[in-house]
Amino acid sequence: MIVHLDADPHIRQENKLVVFKRMLGAFGVGAPSVDTVLATPSIQPGGSLSGEVRLAGGDFDAEIEHVTLHLVARIEVEHGEAESGALSEFGSVRVSGPFTLAKGEQKVIGFELPTSWETPVTRIGGRPLTGMAVGVRTELAIAKAVDKGDLDVFAVEPLPSQRAILEALLDLGFRVKSADLEAGSLYGVRQELPFYQEIEFHPPAQAPVGEIEITFVATPHTLDVVIEADKAGGHYTDDAIGRFALTHEEALRTDWPLRLREWLTGLSSYGTPHYRPHGLSGHHEGGGFGGVAVGVAAGVAGGLIVGEVVEEVVEEAAEEVFDGGDEGGDW
Repeated sequence: MIVHLDADPHIRQENKLVVFKRMLGAFGVGAPSVDTVLATPSIQPGGSLSGEVRLAGGDFDAEIEHVTLHLVARIEVEHGEAESGALSEFGSVRVSGPFTLAKGEQKVIGFELPTSWETPVTRIGGRPLTGMAVGVRTELAIAKAVDKGDLDVFAVEPLPSQRAILEALLDLGFRVKSADLEAGSLYGVRQELPFYQEIEFHPPAQAPVGEIEITFVATPHTLDVVIEADKAGGHYTDDAIGRFALTHEEALRTDWPLRLREWLTGLSSYGTPHYRPHGLSGHHEGGGFGGVAVGVAAGVAGGLIVGEVVEEVVEEAAEEVFDGGDEGGDW
């Protein structure tokens, strides 16, 4: 006698339940969950993030296609006169290939995620920068179901060479206002990321400038610095740009309060800065300040360029927006 198992009403009901659960799983109901835990919630640019991806099986066995970690940052993208926020990816690593995650199974995947030397700073002196948010987005790709994800914000402290310049500005009476990430690239500066950071400062009362913005572009050995000073009180008609390239060791040996004070004094002394239409030169001879000295600016701040315009090349950015990724904390 041949017995048809699916003729049993209890078996038919169980089969229908399995099919129904998989249908719900396709919409994310009862699917596996993912939680990423960072062991290093704070790093410096060029450092590595370590931690664990913790997976919990759902109501059915799931075929996992891969687990991938993405470094993401909230950036500003210009649209004519308007700006909008978007999510830009600036690095990723796949921590697992295909496997089956059984119903209710617990699985832990350790990881080490290197970051770019251009990773933006999110804290100065342990205090969060208003407007900054960078994080790790975990992608759990599930076959025939809605992918799952997790977003974990982490903090980035400045490199010692960057901190020396930031602390010098604070010593001169400048106050941190906020920071943001601009989609695009700085003309004449080699970048690997599709955006750059601008850290804005309020000036002290006696300064011959309005607000200033500072941008760092670092490599393992060098540091490019661009400082833009807003015109103030009729001292000059265009924004003033100071740019210099040096090694991290040179930055640590430099008397930044003196150099920056000389540059600010030079802005007041020279009035309207000279402007060259081709923008900032990408060629430097030697290290330190000497390679960027030009024209009348050669005697200002040891060669800081005054009055050249930073041209921005806006690149395509991601369409996602951070959902409350800001650490907050006004200065």
